Amino acid sequence: MFFLDERFMTIVGVLIFLVLILRLAIKIILEYERAVLFRLGRLVGVKGPGLIIIIPIIDRIVRVPLRTIVFDVPTQEVITKDNVTCKINAVLYYRAVAPDKVIVNVEKYHEATIEYAQTTLRSVVGQAYLDELLSEREKLNNVIQKIVDEATDPWGVKVTAVEIKDVTLPQEMQRAIAKEAEAERNRRAVIIQADGEKEAALKLAQATEILSTQNGAMTLRMLRSLSEAADSKSTTILFPLPMELRELLPDIKKWAEKANRSHEKKDNDENKTD
Repeated sequence: MFFLDERFMTIVGVLIFLVLILRLAIKIILEYERAVLFRLGRLVGVKGPGLIIIIPIIDRIVRVPLRTIVFDVPTQEVITKDNVTCKINAVLYYRAVAPDKVIVNVEKYHEATIEYAQTTLRSVVGQAYLDELLSEREKLNNVIQKIVDEATDPWGVKVTAVEIKDVTLPQEMQRAIAKEAEAERNRRAVIIQADGEKEAALKLAQATEILSTQNGAMTLRMLRSLSEAADSKSTTILFPLPMELRELLPDIKKWAEKANRSHEKKDNDENKTD
């Protein structure tokens, strides 16, 4: 009976050992990660995704996620090229593309990438003017992304984008920019008004030329004006003399003078007869 119990315990022990060995030997790598395999301290390669088998105690794996990491770069205080102090922050998008380089070539690649992005952000913004920082942000984003990506490429890290999110200016600078923007709007308003008056003057000149050369045009314009005036609340309406009558005024004047002379002659003749 004792022999059977000892044999049973041995079998149970062997089974437990095999289960432990299998548990240590069989690894499941998810789709969005890779396993960097080391054998006796030497790099063997990158394994996964799926089921992989390693040699317990001899082999060691390090899991590396491949998904894009989004990091909010803390606010940095920067002095621009035109000596304006401002605070900026950005968003960094990066991911591991070469898991073996990420583990072998750099220690703590997350911290290394983030620190390099912060220093590059301060350096690039410090070489730009304030107007460029406010109006050409996309250009600065591309410059920062290119510099950080080239630096992290040997680490097996791909920086996909760097976006400057917020720019905080001192209060006095905000007031100065507001005054500048208001002056610019006033300037544009004056230019637009001057252009409108110029265009209106040209149209009026063309209309005057047409009305003065076409017979009856001024009369039609006068009738239209009278129609518009009749719709208003005013009770007084002035009837202007048609412009075409101006051409007949000299003839009318001559006819009136001739009629006056004829009338005077007739009166003189009657006086002589009496």
